[in-house]
This record gives sequence, C-alpha cells and structure tokens, in this order.
Amino acid sequence: MLRQPLKVALVQLKVGADKAANLAHAKAKVSEAASHGAKLVVLPECWNSPYAVTAFPEYAEEVPTGETSEFLADLAKSTGVFLIGGSIPEKDGDKYYNTSVSYSPSGQLLGKHRKIHLFDIDVPGKIRFKESDILSPGNTETLIDLEGYGKVGLGICYDIRFPELAARAARRGAFAMIYPGAFNTTTGPLHWQLLARSRAVDNQVFVLVDSPARDMSSSYHAYGHSQAVDPWGAVLTEAAEDECIVYATLDPAAIADVRQSIPVSSQRRFDVYPDVSKK
Repeated sequence: MLRQPLKVALVQLKVGADKAANLAHAKAKVSEAASHGAKLVVLPECWNSPYAVTAFPEYAEEVPTGETSEFLADLAKSTGVFLIGGSIPEKDGDKYYNTSVSYSPSGQLLGKHRKIHLFDIDVPGKIRFKESDILSPGNTETLIDLEGYGKVGLGICYDIRFPELAARAARRGAFAMIYPGAFNTTTGPLHWQLLARSRAVDNQVFVLVDSPARDMSSSYHAYGHSQAVDPWGAVLTEAAEDECIVYATLDPAAIADVRQSIPVSSQRRFDVYPDVSKK
C-alpha cells in the first residue's frame, strides 16, 4: 500500500474569470506548497475557469495537449512534486468533459480522469445545477501510481457519493482516494466531511478532498473546507472557507493499524453479496 510517509498539500485556490491569472495563481501556490516540503500537491475542481455550465465551452481545452495541461506538466517538473491537477473543462471533438490530469515530478502524465457521475441536482428553493446540459460523463476508473509511494484512486466531486469507485480502487491496492471537488454551501455543510470520512472508513484508506475557496460574488458558492482524512476516519487537517494551503503527512502505520484492529477486508462475505472490484 503506502510504502513511506507522504506529505501532501491541498491548495484551496481562489478562482476568477481570467484564465491566465488563475494559472499564475496556481503556480505560486503549488510552488509555495513544494517549498514547505509537500511531495503530493492537489488542486481543486474547475480551478482554471468559473464553475458554471455556461462557462465550460468557453474555457474548455484539449487534454493533455492544451495550454493548462502543458502548464501543469511544466509546473510538476519545475517544483518536483506529484501534482493532481484538480479538474478543468475538456473539449474532445464536439463533447465536453470535467477532467483531471495528474503528473509526476518529471512532468510525465500519470493519469487522466473524466468525471464519471455528473452533478445533476435540484434542491427546491436552494440550488439547481445540471452538468449534463453541457458535459458528457467519463467511462473509466482511474488509478495512479506514485513512484516510491504506491497507488491512489481518483474521483471528481460528485463521484464521492458513489462508494463503488473507492471500494474498487482500495481493493486494487490504492492507499488513498483523492477527490477534487466543489461542493456548495447547501450540500457542503451536510455531506462534504461525512462523505470523505465515510469513504475512508469504508475502505480503510486516506481520503483527500480539495475545494476552491469560497467566493460569494460568483454565481456558484463553493463550500471550501478542503481536508485530509485518515483510515480511522479522523480528520487530519481542514481548511476554512478562504484561500489557503493545508498540509498533512500520510503515515503507512495508520493503514496497518486500522486493518489489523478492524479486519473488514478479510471479513467480507462475497458468498452473500458480490465483490464490486470484480468485473
């Protein structure tokens, strides 16, 4: 699983309408995280553009050959970190996706994840959002190998509500699930931490969730509260609403301890119910 302690940084980034400014800001924050010893840096969902259905086509790029993907590759290489590039709007032919790209410290592309479960909700009187008005869903799970440390699974925001994705990643050897996400101020207070802790406890892995900073002047109000959760379900670090970087060190002993103490992986009854990790 996790081969050695890993210092991670969750960048809760303030996002605006100027793409060039967003990229420059991300560069400064990732560089800051690297200077504080982080080896894995995570950016939030939809950090190079506003989170709005109407904005996705305008800001969309090809992946991984577009401006932002190449920027992330260069940034990972210049800072020497594993970089989970949050997510950006992707254009592929006549379709659009909510897509994450991840890079090694040498700038090598490690994985590309298209958001599998689109955020289509309607809470009467509070929030209505329908990604499927513009976006198409991804159809592939993503497992990334961080050389020297082990594997991590990746989801984007709404993917966290579907436990099968994390269960499959954990049973295939992932030591963590990472979810760049932009929960809102309606569902965030109720479910953001609950879901992160649930996925951690369900699968006895670390869970990292990374949000944009809250901007009440924008059309969409992100919840914030980026956080890291350990395999026991304890919150290791948590941001508030404003822009910041929060750090945590993932310790392999935490996985070993919980799995020895509460051995759910060996107690599963696949004679009663199916193993979701088997296709």
